[in-house]
Amino acid sequence: MIYFNNMDNITINIVNTIGDVYGVEAEDGQKVFELILKAFKENKKVHLSFQNIEMLTTAFLNTAVGQLYKDHSEDYIKANLSVSDLTESGKVALKRVVITAKLYYKDPEALQRSIDEITEE
Repeated sequence: MIYFNNMDNITINIVNTIGDVYGVEAEDGQKVFELILKAFKENKKVHLSFQNIEMLTTAFLNTAVGQLYKDHSEDYIKANLSVSDLTESGKVALKRVVITAKLYYKDPEALQRSIDEITEE
């Protein structure tokens, strides 16, 4: 469910959007991503509310937020996306997802080479 704060801002309540207190499935993350993308295309700022979310996985966060870095700059995302009500572990997971997404979309082949080198050892 999306709550419109005003004409230029929307709040996406994660629990209402995915219908669960567990943000674990990539498919659910895709729902959130598509709502964010739609708002960005309409030049709106997005606020993600994680109120009542009990568990988050990097699979969910990668899909919901990480893939934004493919087509949007870090500055654009910082200026137009905010979050609230994340648990401490959720904050850590989101930070890790953002760091990885920025590295990946900057040079996907280099990141894959690094992963391949690590897993071959």
